[in-house]
Parts: sequence; C-alpha cells; structure tokens
Amino acid sequence: MPAKALPSTRRSFLARSAAVILATSAAGGAVNLLPTPLAAAPAKMSASAEDTAIRPFTFHAPQAALDELRQRIAATRWPGKETVSDSSQGVPLATMEKLARYWATDYDWRKAEAKLDAFPQFVTTIDGLDIHFIHVRSRHPSALPLVITHGWPGSVLEQIKLIGPLTDPTAHGGKAEDAFDVVIPSMPGYGFSGKPTSTGWGPERMARAWAELMKRLGYTRYVAQGGDWGAFVVDQMGLQAPEGLLAIHTNMPATVPADVDKALLAGGPAPSGLSADEQRAYEQLVRTFKQVDYARLMGSRPQTLYGIADSPVGLAAWLLDHNDADDQPAAAVATALNRTTSATGELTRDEILDNITLYWLTNTGVSASRLYWEYKGGFFNAKGVSIPVAVTVFPGEQYEAPRSWTERAYPNLIHYNRVEKGGHFAAWEQPMIFAQELRAAFRSLR
Repeated sequence: MPAKALPSTRRSFLARSAAVILATSAAGGAVNLLPTPLAAAPAKMSASAEDTAIRPFTFHAPQAALDELRQRIAATRWPGKETVSDSSQGVPLATMEKLARYWATDYDWRKAEAKLDAFPQFVTTIDGLDIHFIHVRSRHPSALPLVITHGWPGSVLEQIKLIGPLTDPTAHGGKAEDAFDVVIPSMPGYGFSGKPTSTGWGPERMARAWAELMKRLGYTRYVAQGGDWGAFVVDQMGLQAPEGLLAIHTNMPATVPADVDKALLAGGPAPSGLSADEQRAYEQLVRTFKQVDYARLMGSRPQTLYGIADSPVGLAAWLLDHNDADDQPAAAVATALNRTTSATGELTRDEILDNITLYWLTNTGVSASRLYWEYKGGFFNAKGVSIPVAVTVFPGEQYEAPRSWTERAYPNLIHYNRVEKGGHFAAWEQPMIFAQELRAAFRSLR
C-alpha cells in the first residue's frame, strides 16, 4: 500500500519550515496587453463561461508596451551593493545591473513571439476561466496524446523545445512509434490564461480542467506530465483518475514516506534505518526546507508583492532567486545568464528573459504567486496515486527521490530512471534527455 499523506497543508509546511531552520541551524485572436494602469485594458473574453468553443490565439505585444518596458528598466532605482561576496543575500547587484543593461538595449521580445507563433495556440473557457494552450498534432497516426504542465516561475516557454522531438521523433533520433500529440496549457494566472478573480484555482481544480481540455480536444486516451507545480497537477490527475488518463510522468515526484515527512516538518532527526540514498534525500530536503523564503511569502502574503508588478527589474530578481538546495534551481538559471547560445538545448540568457518578459507583458507576477497561497495539500509527501506512474530523477532537482521511496509512493511504477544531467527546469535545461525519457516512460502503454 502507498504511504498516506499526512494531513499537513502546504501553508502549514511553509509556516513550520521555520522550525526546521531552528532545529537544524487572455482572449482569442490578437490581444492587446499593456502592464500599466494608464495602458489600454486587455480585450474582453469573446466567449461566455458556458461556451466550450476552442478559439485560435495569437499574441503581438504593442510596441508601446515594449518601449515602456525599456524605459522602466532604464529608470530603475537601484539599491546598494550586497555586503557579502556570495549570493546569500539574494541576486547580486552586479548580476542584475548587467542583465538590465542587455534587457533594455539588445534583447528582442519579437524573437520570442516568433517562437510561440511557430506553434498552433488556442484558448478555451473551462469552469469560467479562459485557458490558453499550445496544441501540436504529430504527423504520425499512432501518436500518443500528452498534456504537459509547467511550474513557477515558468510558462509554456519551458516546454516548447520538447515539441519537435516529441511530435516528430524520426527527425530527432527517435522512431515513428515514439510520437506524441502535445498539449501545453498555461496554468490559470500564468501567461496568456485568465487570471482567477476568486479563490479555488489550485492543482486539484487544474487537474479537473486538464481532463476536460483533453476531452474537448477529442482524446479518449492520453498521458500527462509535470514538474514543479505541474508535478502537483499530475499527482492530482492521478488521484482523480479521469476516464482516458492512462498514466502520468513526473520529474519532481512526491515520494517522502509519512514518518520521514513528519520528522522533516518537526525539524527532528531522520528516522532510523534509512539507506544511503534515503539519508541523502533526507539531507537534501532539510536544506530545501530551510531555503524556501520565496515560497513562504507567496504562500502567506502574495498580494504584498506589488513591486514585481511595478518594476521589471524587481520582477526579474524575484523570478531568478530560488535559493533552493545546492543553489538549485537558481544555479541553472544563473549559469544561463552567461550563455548566449547553445547547440544542445541548454538554457540561454535570451530564454530566461523571454520568460521574464512574458510575465511582465501579461502582468502575471502576482496572479501566478497566488498558487502558493491556494494549495492546501502536502509538499513532497506521498499522495497515494495508484494509476501507472513514470518517474525521472534529475541530479539537480531539489531532492533526488530514492527508488525505494518511489516504489512505495507509486505502487504502479512503470518507469524509474536517474539521468546524468539536468535540474529543476529539466525540460528547459535538457530537452533531448527529457524527450528521450518521455518516450521510454510511456512506451509500454502504446
């Protein structure tokens, strides 16, 4: 039997993590979005909440919005330099000044728009909210439908490098029988999806919405994938087990047994009898729980983050600074700020700015943050998912889930693999490894 989740909540985790520190020392068609109160309002929804139509979507940022963004970056009021020689106080001043100079002068958002325009995009209204998504059908008739969910501080831009390898595997080292139809939604409050105006849009509701989306697209059998918040969504899909869902894949699995989770939340010593892999995972989790200051604030006071809606540099610094275990996932992002090109898919500076600029143009810094406040379930603890599950463990993740915990948490485990490279933003960082893992993960279901 899978280990049952403790009744602890996400918010109680954020509150009690302080004890660990002490104990361990949008609309269809073209849309006009401007981020300031004086700017034109976004176009109104073209469909009622009851309308199940799927509407084509494109986005072209008004030039005035891009000009204003550069003006705001240039007008940044900078703080003094940090008083330490490392990043322990946050993103260093020199890092932000260098990024801001490039962002305000040489960065080109239109290239990001072209990337998005290369794929069919749509909006449909589900449960009263507009949901934006990318939908690419493979040319291979036996393609397996796959819905992929991003996380925070990400967007659909995290996964677009997967689309080619997944939908056209024969052009990317795979076989025709490895093909997927790919659906990538923007989570509510993120990107081009609508911003909830009332409470209740947590992972549980998103899971139901994604099942409705796949049904609306005509898919009667499909699989789902997620990392970061997307991992919470696919775990909820696994618990809800909607008709047609064959299996899920997660790259941030929730595997922590109840006794280990209890010890972590209480700030106590690890339970006795842990294997070497389990002890290592426990220590990684202790570090992670000590270093989630951003999550504590978003989980308790997201509306206080007015600065990230008003200042582009403030938004950028907030999205860059994770301060997780072993500097992950911030380390991968920080490294990318010094990488201008990549032949093998690693993150680049422009890709980081594409994502930040998307948040700015859609004014979703605060609305995205509210997801931390909404979620009331456990964190890394096992949830009791019994449908088929595939897991990939990336070395730069917040913790490396041991196989022993994974088999207990997901008793119907169909794939488990530890890969050599990649971190928290695995699809963004290592798209080819990620695509190969998805092919292997779901091969037995075809």
